[in-house]
Amino acid sequence: MGGIVFTAKGLLYLRKYGSGTDRLYFSRIFFAVIIMSNCKKPLESALKTFAFFLISQPLIYLLQVPFSPMGWGLFSYYPYWFYWTLATFPMAFVGWFIQKKNWLSVLIFSPVFLFFGNTIFLDGKEAVKHFPHLLLAALFCIFQVVLYTHVFFPKITQKAVGLALPVVMIAVMLIFSPQVDFEAHDFLPDEPFFSAEAMLSVEDDSIAEVAFELPEEGRILIEAHKYGETGITVTDGEKEYRYTIVIYDDNGVDRAKTEPAGQP
Repeated sequence: MGGIVFTAKGLLYLRKYGSGTDRLYFSRIFFAVIIMSNCKKPLESALKTFAFFLISQPLIYLLQVPFSPMGWGLFSYYPYWFYWTLATFPMAFVGWFIQKKNWLSVLIFSPVFLFFGNTIFLDGKEAVKHFPHLLLAALFCIFQVVLYTHVFFPKITQKAVGLALPVVMIAVMLIFSPQVDFEAHDFLPDEPFFSAEAMLSVEDDSIAEVAFELPEEGRILIEAHKYGETGITVTDGEKEYRYTIVIYDDNGVDRAKTEPAGQP
């Protein structure tokens, strides 16, 4: 049942924003907590949570294929999430102990609440810039923090610590936020046509993260993090192509451009 709901949410995100799985990690946590808190033994918690992730993750990719410009290329992201799926077994085993409703519960939830703080900051900033994009995502993370604090932290001191964790993370993000933070769409020069199986890698993802939007047209999505240059490599079968991504300030406007490697 959880897999069906998760898939439905992914399709709703897909219709509005183009991709479902990249913004649904907070939903995975929500369903995982429901599963863990309703199991009688840690092993049961681990098995059921693992099964949920094992089924739902490829299912959401499969149902996105007809709607995504990447088509079957979406499954190129699955190996990354499969490793996380394997990790859910030990994490859900330990996570079962949130039912103790003591300081151990606070300790187990601590990295989750810090993660929520990071998500609230990033998605909240995106909502301010492109309202109401990702506003519901940020609000849902806030809802989860309040809900888990209320349900699993019975003491006032525990509640205070739980609520403080995402606030601390947001404060840290405000201080150490990236130099620049924007998305840009571009076309690769010279060789604009690639197969759906083409793979793209980035030399320095601290400057920018780059992914294909539509390999057949050479269209890419650039997520810029700071000014500078980084190389990208496209591997398509036995052929390899190199480009340079430049993130720069154009009279007060942050811009990104793509050049053939080695161009001054």
